[in-house]
Amino acid sequence: MAKKSAVEKNKRRARMASNHAEKRARLKAMAKDQSLPAEDRFAARLKLAAMPRNGAKVRVRNRCEVSGRPRGYYRKFRISRIALRDLASRGEIPGMVKSSW
Repeated sequence: MAKKSAVEKNKRRARMASNHAEKRARLKAMAKDQSLPAEDRFAARLKLAAMPRNGAKVRVRNRCEVSGRPRGYYRKFRISRIALRDLASRGEIPGMVKSSW
C-alpha cells in the first residue's frame, strides 16, 4: 500500500486540474494565438504562470485504484500489475486467466 498522504495529494491534484482545466485551456489558446498583439499574449502567459502549479493535468500521477501504487500501472484496468495479477488469479477479472506452464 502506498502512503495515504501521497494518494490524497494526488486526488487533490486531480480535483484541482479538473477545476482549472477550462481556464488553463483558454489562456493557453490566447498565448499561442499569433493574431493577437504581443502584449495580450504576454499577459495571458503571466496569468497562466500565476495559476497554481498543481492545477496542471500533467502533475497528476496515474495510481492503482486498489493499492495506490504509482508504478506498473495498466491504464485499461486502472490498477497496478501486482493487483492485476492477484485479481486475475482469483478469477475476479472476466476473461482473464493467469498463464502457467
